[in-house]
Amino acid sequence: MNTSITDNIRFLAIIPARYASTRFPGKPLAMLGGKSIIHRVYERVSKSFSFVYVATDDERIANEVKGFGGKVVMTSPHHKSGTDRCFEAYRKVADSERLSFDVVVNVQGDEPFIADEQLQTVKACFGDSATQIATLVKPFPNGCPFAELQNPNSPKVVLSNDNYALYFSRSVVPYLRSFPQEEWSSHHTFYKHIGLYAYRVDVLAEITQLPLGELEAAESLEQLRWLQSGFSIRVGKTMLETIGIDTPEDLCRAEQFLAAAAQV
Repeated sequence: MNTSITDNIRFLAIIPARYASTRFPGKPLAMLGGKSIIHRVYERVSKSFSFVYVATDDERIANEVKGFGGKVVMTSPHHKSGTDRCFEAYRKVADSERLSFDVVVNVQGDEPFIADEQLQTVKACFGDSATQIATLVKPFPNGCPFAELQNPNSPKVVLSNDNYALYFSRSVVPYLRSFPQEEWSSHHTFYKHIGLYAYRVDVLAEITQLPLGELEAAESLEQLRWLQSGFSIRVGKTMLETIGIDTPEDLCRAEQFLAAAAQV
């Protein structure tokens, strides 16, 4: 029987879920194809991990998770990021399960189409003992309109030759000096960041103690705090498209995506 290099690594998947979203209040409980968004995310993640918990500060979300048979851990309402919420959840789960974990995976609670293949790609990054943090990117389509690249809500990632993140930006990076902007995506592979993170437990403990960084403050991207502080972020690549849900309009797109997938 084939064994994976990560078989001896104990993963804990945490799905942070807040009710008080600025752009879409109550988003985790919004219905998508007859199930709540958080239910769909939980089902997807449970196919890839043995230990899965939703981390929330809201009883309504907790009751929804318990209602469909999921596991939930209550966390402080004062966390400034999903990473901080994940660390509190990890400590509580490790205590309640009486288990030690090696890697914590932070799966966004608004990614109802996250695929097993994508989660396995991130897990595989930890087959290398040097990996501290891992995340996921998807290439922008060759020849896509510049407006798609330019979308500040879709951060771009610049990679090293050995697939570590050099920089994340809401701007279009790198700048292609020799070509007009409308041709950029035809002359260079730009990478879109998919907001899925995994951290070795000791690294997670360290990064939650870091002060706000200048780059993070400028771009409003938490991962820049880690890079600026000297931590490395290994990047896995996927060709699968996902639809993150940030707004009610995104939910409409997700409904259409779900209906189209049902026809295949």
